[in-house]
Amino acid sequence: MSVSIRLARGGAKKRPYYRIVVANSRAPRDGAFIEKIGTYNPLLAKDDANRIQIDTDRAKHWLSVGAQPTDRVARFLDAVGVKERSARNNPNKGVPGEKAKERAEERAAKLAEAEAAANPPAEEPALDEAPAEEAAVEAVDPSADAPAEGSDEAAPAEGAEHA
Repeated sequence: MSVSIRLARGGAKKRPYYRIVVANSRAPRDGAFIEKIGTYNPLLAKDDANRIQIDTDRAKHWLSVGAQPTDRVARFLDAVGVKERSARNNPNKGVPGEKAKERAEERAAKLAEAEAAANPPAEEPALDEAPAEEAAVEAVDPSADAPAEGSDEAAPAEGAEHA
């Protein structure tokens, strides 16, 4: 028979109160149990001494004969110093699933389209291309007839159309 140390819920609706019990692992949560070894009242403040009460001697006994605590009870036993519990690490827990990633990509694409429609590009790409065109024109024809600084914008654009 596999034995577990777990919580059995009691109390009224929306007013939980738990007993820490040793029970057959196949028994119902609030059903028959072998022994009650403590209580847990989640409604009390976290620093309250009566929030968690465990009979440490009985807990050590049941652990020594092979009872397996649930994760929550293992946390309580670790806090009391009965059983050392290693911290869990699941780096993939917060990673969104495939459908959530697809929805996020669709949302980003719609947002980008809305921004592009609201703010049409105001000839900035032409300004970005102009320095490259100027360099190409200067590399081909480095003559002394270069236009003045003020007329740089008109001359390369015409040269690019003919080329």
